Amino acid sequence: MPRLNATARHLVRFTLNGRPVQGEAEPRLLLTDFLRHVLGATGTHVGCEHGVCGACTVQVDGVPARGCLTLAVQVEGCEIRTVEGLAPEPARLSVLQDAFRRHHALQCGFCTAGMLMSLDAFLRDQPRPTEAALRDMLSGHLCRCTGYAPILAAALDAAERLAEGPPDA
Repeated sequence: MPRLNATARHLVRFTLNGRPVQGEAEPRLLLTDFLRHVLGATGTHVGCEHGVCGACTVQVDGVPARGCLTLAVQVEGCEIRTVEGLAPEPARLSVLQDAFRRHHALQCGFCTAGMLMSLDAFLRDQPRPTEAALRDMLSGHLCRCTGYAPILAAALDAAERLAEGPPDA
């Protein structure tokens, strides 16, 4: 059986926020490091590096995934969406991002990108969530600053606004 060369670099190609991207990665390079250091997409944060805090959450083919637990080579051919891909256009926030801004749902902002990515997918799948369902989903994210009340308020507000229909252009 051939041995895998742990330092060999592999070409990794995928779609990032709607654009095709590629770069070289060693087999053990984490997706977070690939995004930040190879592609320059620094919105994805690295927190605990154990998948506990949720700061590194991105969407892989529409499903939230911990970037610190995903190898870059695993996303070959996938559709990756990061916090940089949430805004519908430059200088315009998504409904969810705007709700976070209006409710002051961030302080240091370190956990925010991961929460936004999880909430974006959650609200797409459950457009009319209960407060309890939102609390349960948010339990997978650690925030040391806000106490979660403004985050929950922002998520409920965004859900209500999204349920009303598409935002005005």
